[in-house]
Amino acid sequence: MRKVAIDHLDFVGQGLHRPECVLCTANGRVFVSDWRGGISVIEPDGEQWALLATDGEVGVRPNGICLLPGDGGVLLAHLGDEAGGVYLLDENANPQPWLMEVEGEPLPPTNFVHRDARGRTWVTVSTRLRPRALGYRATQGDGFVILHDARGTRIVADGLGYTNECVVHPDGRRLFVNETFARRLVAFDIAADGTLGRKRVITEFGAGVFPDGLTFDVNGDAWITSIVSNRVIHVDPAGKQTVVLEDCDAEHVATVEAAYAAGAMDRSHLEAVRSARLRNISSMAFGGADLCTGYLGCLLGDAIARFKAPVAGYPPAHWQFRGPTRNAAHAGR
Repeated sequence: MRKVAIDHLDFVGQGLHRPECVLCTANGRVFVSDWRGGISVIEPDGEQWALLATDGEVGVRPNGICLLPGDGGVLLAHLGDEAGGVYLLDENANPQPWLMEVEGEPLPPTNFVHRDARGRTWVTVSTRLRPRALGYRATQGDGFVILHDARGTRIVADGLGYTNECVVHPDGRRLFVNETFARRLVAFDIAADGTLGRKRVITEFGAGVFPDGLTFDVNGDAWITSIVSNRVIHVDPAGKQTVVLEDCDAEHVATVEAAYAAGAMDRSHLEAVRSARLRNISSMAFGGADLCTGYLGCLLGDAIARFKAPVAGYPPAHWQFRGPTRNAAHAGR
């Protein structure tokens, strides 16, 4: 797998607000989460605008985002300090509670939301602990995965080591999940009724790697983005890892590693970065007409890095969706 040089990166977008999650569609559009309460959209011609919740009382803090078919609504995983949930933001920027509890309990701060090719929605909660930084421990395991489908809403996997992005594999038979602070990529078999079967470890990561973002290429191989070390890692079906892109400072990574080993890692370790160009990358999407451009969401930057990928991506479930259009009076705030 060919490695990508840092100086081969370029950037799209400007003045973005914590663009943690990035999605691409076949029409050339790029969608990113916007910490102000919605999404920012980068059009193929470079024009940029924002669709933000009109109700300031809601206070949605989008982490993961998910495009919906039809009228172009978008789901927002709300990563509040205390509360969570998933909100539906329509094209008129009206926020509506979409999923606020599971099995009779309010959702804690919510990390990610993913719609698969069958129209099922998967949601992750990283930890039940407050503050969330208490979950930044190798031994902590109270994260979980929710499935919402025609049968209802239920927890389908629990006891995970800081559940982050989860994506159904292109084969449609397995759900892959990043456990960020357990440092592993795992997969579950998906039964016909959505029940998850046995958990298998695809690969475990070493020093400097905290797996966050997850996507797949045309061969069905996983691509992982690591916070802290700004690494993009290709993982083949046997679990072999290849670092494709890296932008990190060894001393900074060592400092974070020491805190992690001591059980003292906290938000300050994620809110600082020492690197040449990348600003704590957290997600990846394949885009471009040939799905051969990698786009990188991030926690700390105000633009989206992109690079020519050595392999094409697999078209995600939302690839042919149009996404929200700029037809609301408040868009662009």
